[in-house]
Amino acid sequence: MEEILETTAETANEEVLSGNKIGSVKIANDVVATIVGLATMEVKGVAAMAGGIAGGFTELMGKKNMTKGVKVEATENDVTIDVFVTMEFGVVLPDVADAVQNNVKKAVENMTGLNVAAVNVHIQGVLFPQNNPAPVAEAQKEEN
Repeated sequence: MEEILETTAETANEEVLSGNKIGSVKIANDVVATIVGLATMEVKGVAAMAGGIAGGFTELMGKKNMTKGVKVEATENDVTIDVFVTMEFGVVLPDVADAVQNNVKKAVENMTGLNVAAVNVHIQGVLFPQNNPAPVAEAQKEEN
């Protein structure tokens, strides 16, 4: 069963007529996860979203899974986001992770009106350049 985030019309910055609620706005976790995935991939230094077997299978079938590598947990007032990424080799990992946190928080809060309590970045791997697949091996040669 799909969990749905709920926010009132007021917290989602919807127009309220005559001081009454017009209704409610419900945002599915997959919508938030899609926003998170897109905001993460905008950051320079992020090579890919890291996901499980199901995400890889979906991509093999020709579909892009924008929620891959994203976990969204909602409480009544806040949302906590976990992002699992692969970084490009040579970037300063803490700097890129910080940029991901800021970009994701800004995108989710601006687009949904939800309060982002935390954005946890989990670096699952490093992608080496195509033309130099083993920079670690070269570094080890230099040490010897």
